[in-house]
Amino acid sequence: MSVLVLERELDRLEGLWAEGLADLYRTYLDIVDGRREPELRPKLALAAALVEVGVRLQGLGGPAAPAAALLMGDLCLARSSRILTDAASQPTQIAFARAVEEMSGAAASNTEAPGVRELLTRALAAH
Repeated sequence: MSVLVLERELDRLEGLWAEGLADLYRTYLDIVDGRREPELRPKLALAAALVEVGVRLQGLGGPAAPAAALLMGDLCLARSSRILTDAASQPTQIAFARAVEEMSGAAASNTEAPGVRELLTRALAAH
């Protein structure tokens, strides 16, 4: 069942999967709390990986990304949000939103924020 859900979520993202999304997914799969239900772990790992890729594609904190990269980044963030809406608790959803907000706020104000991985690892720990 989880594999089918992941395949649906990756429609139109095949190129990103080959360009590093797969590695990020595996990294976050190792991070996802073992107390989570087994069927939720792949979804939460994919959501985190999509956020990290989306932020990178958008060039958050750096020069403006080209339009195509911005759109793909938006798609990654939107897919992540949809996965979290379907699979995560409200505290986890809020933690992800706050992580993105913290990254965006730091980029907008030219201040240092914790690393993306650190923020998303904290979000995955939220129950």
